[in-house]
Amino acid sequence: MEKPPVLTDTVALARHRSRARRAPALFLHEDAAAELQERLLEVNRTFTAPAIVTDFPDPWLAVLPGARIVAPEETLDLAEGAQDLVIHAMALHWANDPVGQLVQCARALRPDGLFIAVMFGGETLTELRAALAEAEIAATGGLSPRVLPMGEIRDLGALLQRAGFALPVADGVLRKVTYPDPLALLHDLRAMGETNALDARIRHFTRPSVIAGALTRYAEAFAEPDGRVRASFDMVWLTGWKPHPSQQKPLRPGSAAHRLAEALNGADLPACDRPSR
Repeated sequence: MEKPPVLTDTVALARHRSRARRAPALFLHEDAAAELQERLLEVNRTFTAPAIVTDFPDPWLAVLPGARIVAPEETLDLAEGAQDLVIHAMALHWANDPVGQLVQCARALRPDGLFIAVMFGGETLTELRAALAEAEIAATGGLSPRVLPMGEIRDLGALLQRAGFALPVADGVLRKVTYPDPLALLHDLRAMGETNALDARIRHFTRPSVIAGALTRYAEAFAEPDGRVRASFDMVWLTGWKPHPSQQKPLRPGSAAHRLAEALNGADLPACDRPSR
């Protein structure tokens, strides 16, 4: 089996995350942890052996005190069948092998165990991408990898099925955050540990003209009425269950016992509403 292409420089990512832990900006983790708590309440089940895959455990432990913390490394420190809940918390978007991460989480779950992941999706930092691209092309005539390419929700949802989860669900929430200026956003990204760790990134300092041009373009194109600038963070949630015989299953095609017309008081559907063959 071919190995997936290397997207992330894991040494650089670890360095960025280590630096961020000294003075973290974890408001998006805190927001996601609060959302996680609401989702777990809807499940209405008590979990006795949860594990959380994260580099920043504090916001998540506030929701699941006593949970096992696992570093988001290429090989996860998870034993087979040891957990009834696994949370992959704001790290999956940097994985070189996201399917491998999901497979490892599925293997760690007991039958009918729950997996939830939250990660950045494809609409994240669209403003910054545009400003940086325009500024770099104007200054150098070329374009280099600067912002992590993130998956679209449909593609990310398909990963759950590839990993063998039952009842897969993918949904997302687009968060709009405002800053006094674009430089404040860059400082926050550094404090989140979300700065450029792409393996294909340029390995020298960016020209000052590129940074200055990007900041100017950002402030001009993405200003709010109050003068602040906006930044988008696409929070994608993936949910799946370890298969178990007790779980509901979709009906076999052609197994319906009643016609749709009967459900509509016996009236046949107009010809234009019938599915074509």
